[in-house]
Amino acid sequence: MSSISRRGLGLAVAGVAIAFATASFAEDVRTIKIATSAESKPLSWGAIGVEPQGYEPDVLKAINAKLPQYKFVMEGAADIAQETGLATGKYDIATGGYYRAPAREKQFLIPEAPIGASLIKIYSRKDSGIKEMKDLVGKKIVPVTAGGGIYKFATAWQEKNPDYKIEVTASSAGIPYPDRLKEVENGKYDALVLPSNLGEQTVIDEQKLNVQASEPVAINETFVLIHRSEENKALSDGIDKALKELKADGTLAKLSQKWFGEDITTYMK
Repeated sequence: MSSISRRGLGLAVAGVAIAFATASFAEDVRTIKIATSAESKPLSWGAIGVEPQGYEPDVLKAINAKLPQYKFVMEGAADIAQETGLATGKYDIATGGYYRAPAREKQFLIPEAPIGASLIKIYSRKDSGIKEMKDLVGKKIVPVTAGGGIYKFATAWQEKNPDYKIEVTASSAGIPYPDRLKEVENGKYDALVLPSNLGEQTVIDEQKLNVQASEPVAINETFVLIHRSEENKALSDGIDKALKELKADGTLAKLSQKWFGEDITTYMK
């Protein structure tokens, strides 16, 4: 066999080897389906068919860069569809400002490291003098979602502080928070209690509202929820390690400043 033929054969064999290696790597990469919040700008937003944007999608991309054995595929979904899909296995992961809770810990895998922090603040007119929950006594508070996190927080606070009676009403009206902020400014309500990671400060600044935010009255770390299965235990461990590294190297702080205008990592353990 001529030297040219031998070289040609060698190149062909090498090409086959590379093709097999590439195919093997592709087979080793597992696709992870992720449900992100569809309507919680700047935390996360983007309906089905639209690439999700916001703090959590950016963090998920940074996590995926550290876990090349997975391919993260994100889509926006309503809150109820997220947890239902996660429970059935339609999704491997769900993010949406979720708190750690005993019921969720039983149902899902939850990495130890948080993905973010929900800072509950009081929004009121600048001349209101409202700075903390006790200042809400006798004030008209914007109705909160029935059974939601703020309703539970306010109810728990009331139980711990029985000497301070605040009037919290539940509602299923679903009025957007930008409109609620305007209702605070025009005097329909005295205060709005909400997590600050929904973009309130951006609305206040852009619309030049005479509304201010208090210091956090409660802080809740938020977590990634993962479908509970043997296969996903390694995924959960990998995400936990990646989140700890991203907090340590300042990536989470940078993304927090980018999307929220403040560093929420100072409130994360």
